[in-house]
Amino acid sequence: MTEEDVVQEIMLEFAGRTGLQGSGPVRRYLWTDAYAVCNFLGLYRQTGREKYLHLALDLVDQVHETLGRHRDDDPRSGWISGLDNGVGQLHPTAGGLRIGKRSAERPAGEPFDEKLEWENDGLYYHYLTKWMHGLCCTARVIGNPVYVTWARELAERAHNAFCQSGPGDAKHLYWKMSIDLSRPQVTSMGHHDPLEGLVTCLEIRQQEETGAGTGEPLLAVAIKDLTDMCRGSNWTTPDPLGVGGLLVDGWRLAQLQGAGMEIPVVGLLEEMLDAAAVGLSIFTRDNTLHLPAGSRLAFRELGLSIGLQAIVRIESLVSRFPEAFSSQTRLGAMLDALQHYLDLREQIEDFWLVPENMAVPAWNDHADINMVMLATSLAPEGFLDL
Repeated sequence: MTEEDVVQEIMLEFAGRTGLQGSGPVRRYLWTDAYAVCNFLGLYRQTGREKYLHLALDLVDQVHETLGRHRDDDPRSGWISGLDNGVGQLHPTAGGLRIGKRSAERPAGEPFDEKLEWENDGLYYHYLTKWMHGLCCTARVIGNPVYVTWARELAERAHNAFCQSGPGDAKHLYWKMSIDLSRPQVTSMGHHDPLEGLVTCLEIRQQEETGAGTGEPLLAVAIKDLTDMCRGSNWTTPDPLGVGGLLVDGWRLAQLQGAGMEIPVVGLLEEMLDAAAVGLSIFTRDNTLHLPAGSRLAFRELGLSIGLQAIVRIESLVSRFPEAFSSQTRLGAMLDALQHYLDLREQIEDFWLVPENMAVPAWNDHADINMVMLATSLAPEGFLDL
């Protein structure tokens, strides 16, 4: 069986088990579905089969109809934006999108419990940015600007709600908010949230301005605030999912820079690659990849595997458009250093393709996200390439 066959098998199984196809109950989760949309779009472009395009578009609609509305166990109903049904369908992201957790959100006034909070619904900033990227990918593949408009509306709403001023008027992003975006559920800021937000807002701006031909400064407030948050930050993390995210965002940024977009933080790409190299050195020194399947989290490792495939892409882009990167003189040395870690991709993929390793509780507890991110790692074009 070829890798393409494996990816198709995984994604069709995912469609059936989550209610995208067939008569089973609908189970939507924003992070997983963002990757899945890109995977279906990638399969459509690779195979030309219309069924994969329909699955991608149906998934977008189902996410909006499910996660853009209040939960079935919530006394509130309708779109979480508060818009009436007709207007809400035209602007399904205007109020944000729920995570899709099993348990209802923590009510106002109930004490915070870190362990329980992981199971409670709400809105995560870094899940919303993943969905914005999925909408941009959809718009590019089918040439319909409404999807990038939805991405921009989501970016504006998220920034207005999550971005707050801290001590000394410094800007800050809440990590998690209530479903109606009226209060923070977790006030700390995700390590890479400002970076993810900036790259995503730049992607939306580049795509919407290209499509509209207006040249207006879209998302200007969000981009300025996120730029301020990114300046002088240290992005280093030993977490494999975090390192993978740095590499993915570095590739997205490089594509925008290669297309002529001015990046508001000077040297940002170099900072991201440098942090990824340091993180990889720590991760490989600890060498958690030798542990048995039951002691590992597949989706975190697969996030790294996906990110590693950005390295050769960045290197190729820099060699083709050297003038776009001429001011970043350390890029070549950084990319050379990152080459030493490319074999980790095959090591991670081969391990999680073994049926016995998919049979442990650690895999089955997160089966949907593990399946989809394994498919993304095997065929990353739909998710990675702008």
